[in-house]
Order: sequence, then C-alpha cells, then structure tokens
Amino acid sequence: MPRYNDMFELSVADMDLIETALRDTAASLSLGVLEETEENRTEREDRLRQVHELLGKLHDQKVFYRPKDGVYLGG
Repeated sequence: MPRYNDMFELSVADMDLIETALRDTAASLSLGVLEETEENRTEREDRLRQVHELLGKLHDQKVFYRPKDGVYLGG
C-alpha cells in the first residue's frame, strides 16, 4: 500500500503562492453567497471553513522576527 510523502521542499515563494491562492479561493467563495441555493450553502460554508483553517495552520507555522535586544516596536 502506498504511503504519503511527509517531507516537502517548498520555498518561501512557493508558500506565498499557496497562501495567495487560498485567499483568492476564500474571496471567490465569499462572493458566491448571492447566487447560491440552499443545497450549495452548506457545501460552500464547509469549503470556506477548510480554507480558513488551512490558512490558520500556515500562519501558525511562520517564524516572525523579534529582536532579542532592545524594545520591540510592532506594527
């Protein structure tokens, strides 16, 4: 039985492209609210929830720079 590859080699540019594509997908799913039927509503909401959860996982894996010395000024 085949196994999944758990070693990925993605660059920062690759991750940025994936994140951008997910944000575009979320935007298009959000725009589809006006012309949906009741059957499509739950499917669209589930898909949108999956996209947001994946974006959250990507965000949680980022390493943000914070200087060790001195005062941190965020924003």
